[in-house]
Amino acid sequence: MVNRIVVGAHYGLKDWLIQRMSAVVMAVYALLLTAFLLGSGPITYLFWKGLFAQGWMRFATLLFVLSVLVHAWVGARDVLMDYIKPTGLRLTMQVLTILWLVGCGGWALQILWRI
Repeated sequence: MVNRIVVGAHYGLKDWLIQRMSAVVMAVYALLLTAFLLGSGPITYLFWKGLFAQGWMRFATLLFVLSVLVHAWVGARDVLMDYIKPTGLRLTMQVLTILWLVGCGGWALQILWRI
């Protein structure tokens, strides 16, 4: 009888796709923002406020933030699974990472929708 411990090694392709799709979203957002900033006049507080007052920019930024959070989670989880061998310690670190990422996401949403 083989005693197997589930460690999450079955994620493979799904996580690879998530990493690539989130990277594409982040790259497109960065290019969009760069093009917009290069094509505008002087960058002032009123410029930033006007830019983020538009619904499409808030939506694009929301997609960017979600992509960063998912990208960070998949990467951090993979690193923890590869290098932290004691299961209890790994689970604790994964839970702390999730809590930290959720907190960062909540903070980003608060900043984004407060404008």
